[in-house]
Amino acid sequence: MTLDHTASIEPLLSYFDRFIPLNTEEKELVRAKFHPRLFRKRQFVLQEGDVCTQFNFVIRGCLRTYKIDEKGNTHILQFATENYWINDLGSFHDVKPSALNIDALEDTVVLQISRDDLISLYKEAPKFDRIFRVLIENGFIHLQERLLQNISSTAEERYQSFLELYPHLTNRLSQVQIAAFLGVTPEFLSRLRNMRSKSSKSPNS
Repeated sequence: MTLDHTASIEPLLSYFDRFIPLNTEEKELVRAKFHPRLFRKRQFVLQEGDVCTQFNFVIRGCLRTYKIDEKGNTHILQFATENYWINDLGSFHDVKPSALNIDALEDTVVLQISRDDLISLYKEAPKFDRIFRVLIENGFIHLQERLLQNISSTAEERYQSFLELYPHLTNRLSQVQIAAFLGVTPEFLSRLRNMRSKSSKSPNS
């Protein structure tokens, strides 16, 4: 399938403009260094043991980052849909094998930039160094907040937070995927949803 690079790049240019407006030369650098790629549903973007070589910006579709433990249980760290970034930052920056997997939950189009091209982008247009620093800082803050929530909140509170933060995902993800993100079993999530549904229909609610 041939991807229209011109059409694919526009959402990324708009995204960057919301941080810091880009001039014509900077926009041309984005067009030159980011490349579109299609991942079919269930196709791997990154597999455990491989080095993460690309920073990915989602144009359309949905990706997930996850780890499978020794018992075969799946633990989802992140979902990425339109206008979200995804990669294994540690593997990408340190050029070391990843402990994570990234795959597509839907047919997904991303814009990718390699590590060498990203470093080159920083040197040619320092504005992007600032932009990506903010992106990485925001990602760290989000991860820290999620870690604190996982150790201090109930499953019901985590589910409520998920509904508030990701309302666009509730109808795009299976119960199995949401449960793996929340750290509960699909059966527990089903009971939780049923309790919430009954509570919302109660005359006293």
